[in-house]
Formats: sequence, structure tokens, C-alpha cells
Amino acid sequence: MSDYVITSVSNSIGYILLDRPKALNSLSLDMVRAITAILLRWRDDAEVKAVFIHSSSEKAFCAGGDIRFFYDVGTATPTGDSALLEDFFTEEYALNHLIHFYPKPYIALMNGVVMGGGMGIAQAGETCRLRIVTERTKMAMPEVNIGLFPDVGGGHFLSRTPGELGTYLGLTGEIIGAADALYAGLADVYIPTAEIPALMTLLGKNTAPDLRTAIRDFAAGFADQAKPEASRLASLHNAINHLFTGNSVSAICDKLQQDSSDFAQHTLVTMQKRSPLLMSVTLEQLRRSKSMNVSACLRMERNMVRHCFRHGEVLEGVRALVVDKDNAPQWSPSTLNEVSENLVQSFFAPVWPDYAHPLRHLQD
Repeated sequence: MSDYVITSVSNSIGYILLDRPKALNSLSLDMVRAITAILLRWRDDAEVKAVFIHSSSEKAFCAGGDIRFFYDVGTATPTGDSALLEDFFTEEYALNHLIHFYPKPYIALMNGVVMGGGMGIAQAGETCRLRIVTERTKMAMPEVNIGLFPDVGGGHFLSRTPGELGTYLGLTGEIIGAADALYAGLADVYIPTAEIPALMTLLGKNTAPDLRTAIRDFAAGFADQAKPEASRLASLHNAINHLFTGNSVSAICDKLQQDSSDFAQHTLVTMQKRSPLLMSVTLEQLRRSKSMNVSACLRMERNMVRHCFRHGEVLEGVRALVVDKDNAPQWSPSTLNEVSENLVQSFFAPVWPDYAHPLRHLQD
């Protein structure tokens, strides 16, 4: 078990408290294993009627995977392969699948930073989830910043946002707030942080058959404080749908270049800092994911992540942003014009035969 995952049961609710504040609750392999183990135990425990996952810190729910760990183990061998790295992504994606299909209500309090792997442990399936946001929520799938792609099932949940919102979020890695998350369908209810103590009191007294009903009723009183229809994404939705259609990142950038609006020009500058290759891979991922189920998406992403570390783009991204902090990644290829279709498609090539895939047992 992990020192950074604290679990308890009270009033038939299983609580998972992430407690690694100095690292913004970045997920280690031990943390992934601890969360998996307790969810498996509670799944078959009749005394536990619901799960509530939250953080000990108001700064972050979970900032994602421990990317410094990725770099350290990924650079340990010339090919970027590592047994620990393999274990991390296999077990993290299996945890994402377990959460998506959890047979009991699964409630995530996404207070503070919730990015990457943090989204993976919050974006449960429609039948079990309740995703709470606050005025502190800073949500993103920022993997393209470091030469990766929106994994942990990101292909599945981003491709199912309205219109091209998921394409925009996946290709830019932009951070959104509570109202945006509600508008994009990546959150369900808003509760201000000042009311979290009252929420926790409610949990301790709840007698409703489905805890989510009680929380929704509680949150209804604050709905006017984060209106989805008044969000930034709502105001930009038509522009995003126009700019982010199609299957070519180059074509998207051309449209941004020709659009003189502040939004388009800001977005173009942002995308010019990202990995040209991984933006292209991400767009292909999102287009493929739209017609795939969760299990297939996670298996595809497991293949993709192996290719990412073999290529080395993610190691260069982490070096530039986290290790050396020079913020000057040397992307390869360095421009969109140099990204070939064959190179993009190579990231989707099978790594294992079907019978040996590490996530072959996942089923929808």
C-alpha cells in the first residue's frame, strides 16, 4: 500500500484520500496499486455502498502521473524501455477501466488541479459517476505539452465532448475551469469550496439509497455560481467547431493563421509550442476513439505509450519542462511539414499480438 493513499469507511461510504500534497498528488505506481486494491476490495463488500475520492490539499485533486519518474526510468536504458514504466501504464490504464465500470456510485471531488492521470481517476462511466468541480478547479489534458498524448482513456472522454471541444482541449492542452468543465460534459455539479465542510457533514448523515442524489440536491443551490451556458467554452464553441474540424493539424493551424481573432491567434501561438508529431498523433487518436469503446481505447493507448517512449519525444518534453526547465524542447520532427503520415500511423501499430496484450482481458 502507499503512504499517500489514505482509506476509510464511514456511513457505508468508502473514502479515498490522496495525500501527496508536495507533488500535487501526482500518481506513483504504489499509489495506483493502492487505489486499485481498495476498489477491488470494496467492490465486493456489501457494507460499502459508494466511493468518494478526494484530496487532502485544496491546491490539487491530482496533477497526473509522476512525470519525473517517467523520465528517470525511461532514460535508464537506450531504448527507453523499463519494466517499471511498463507496469505503471498497464496498471494505471487497468485502474481507469475499473473506475469506468465500477458497480457502485463513484464520486470525485475535483478541487484544485485535475490533469492527465487525475482525470483518469475522476472520469468514471455514466452509470456510476458523479464529478464535482469547485471555483478552484483547474482541469486539463496537457500531455501534448510534454510530447505525449491524452491517455488514461482521454481519447474516449475527449472525443465524446460536444462538437470539437475535445479536439481543442487535446491539441492545445489548455486549462479550463468549473463552468467550462460542466459545459464540456467533463463534470456534473458545482460546489464552492466554502461549502465542502457542509458537504462532508452531509456525507456523514446521508441515508439516501444513492448518495449521488443527495449530493446533486445539495449542489443545486449553487448552480447559478457556475453556469455552463455562460462559460468561456460556450462563447467559443462555434469558433472551435469551425477551426478544429478535419483530420489535419496543419490545416487547423492554417485556419488559425487566417483568423485574426484574439482567440485564434492565442491558440496558434500555444500550438506552435507543442510537439508537432504528438499533436498529429493526438488528432488521429481522437478521430479513431470516437467509434471505439473504453476497453479498445485503453488498449490502443497502451500501444501508443510504448511507441512514445521508444521514439523519445516524451523524454525530451519532460527534460525541457521538468528536469532542465529550459522550456525549449527540441521536438523531432521540429515542424508540422516534416511530420509524415507514415510516422503518425506507426504510433498505432500493434506492439503485442492480441493474445499477449497486457490489457487483453479488459471488456466493456
